[in-house]
Amino acid sequence: MHFRTQSEGQELDVNLTPLIDVVFLLLIFFMVSTTFDSTSQLKINLPEADAPKIKNELEQLKVVINAKGHFHLNGHQLANQSVVALKASIIRLLDGDKNVQVIIQSDAQSPVQSMVTIMDVVSRLGLTNLSIQTTQSAIE
Repeated sequence: MHFRTQSEGQELDVNLTPLIDVVFLLLIFFMVSTTFDSTSQLKINLPEADAPKIKNELEQLKVVINAKGHFHLNGHQLANQSVVALKASIIRLLDGDKNVQVIIQSDAQSPVQSMVTIMDVVSRLGLTNLSIQTTQSAIE
């Protein structure tokens, strides 16, 4: 019996073209079918802390931002939520005192842009004593 050896026959050749075509088709399919999450707001978790409360409330300006992004200055909601009205209200409450401590308390669901707006207004007014009030963590 005479068996053919591999050296006597043709060289075996693997054609990779169909494999490359299939890989490119899969790549295109996954690129087209992928959904991209485009958001215009930042998602952050506000910190929680055990900071003691400040006792002297006469030299404080407390700014509360609710879930809708509306501002409350020392417990009074602003009728007009524009930056100009916010700045005018802060100037009126400051009464020329630049050493007032500004405390910002923000709802966890409030837009981050509201926090940035109040920080920008406070900075433009030359106030440097700024604090962000956190919520106390629940004790288990």
